[in-house]
Amino acid sequence: MYPIIRMFKELAINARAKPLPITGVHVSHHICWPWDLDLWRELNNGRTLTLYDLGRIPLAGRTGLTKVLLKNRWGLTMAGASVRYRKRIRMMAKFETRSRLVGWDDRFFYVEQSMWLGGECANQIVYRSAVTGRRGIVPSADVIAAMGVTGAAPDLPRWVQAWIDADAERPWPPEMPVETPAQPPAQPPVNEAKTDAA
Repeated sequence: MYPIIRMFKELAINARAKPLPITGVHVSHHICWPWDLDLWRELNNGRTLTLYDLGRIPLAGRTGLTKVLLKNRWGLTMAGASVRYRKRIRMMAKFETRSRLVGWDDRFFYVEQSMWLGGECANQIVYRSAVTGRRGIVPSADVIAAMGVTGAAPDLPRWVQAWIDADAERPWPPEMPVETPAQPPAQPPVNEAKTDAA
């Protein structure tokens, strides 16, 4: 289930938070509840992506993006992501999420988020996000201008640009994998006893 109550809590907490510059860092604090766990009693990998919303949506509000989206009747969608998991987050563990916009190109915005346990990074993700309107993707320059931001886009970190370049090599649409028919179990070889002629 989507963490609606937790999202409302984050929005309420940050309703009067100080505005952030477009590349500012939003810090939020969370708890890994029992319903966030997988069978191995740690934060589920898919749930991790859902909980990142609790940092990314308030970030959009504090940078002024949310107001621009509502004013222009624009939407916000995800077009890709790359995630790295390194440390388990156990039940009832308190963790910190840090969210920031690292840059943009002609069509997409790149948001980096990470979860921290006592100063040690548990996981990190970079999202490729797009603002959408009635005619499809809204050019990033139009979004930035609507937010009142001036100046050139910051240089993307090398690792983000490397991911963009690698992802461009990925074919789309992908080839649909063909289901492999079930094979009968292999029969063990029959050992025939050999007898010597009397």
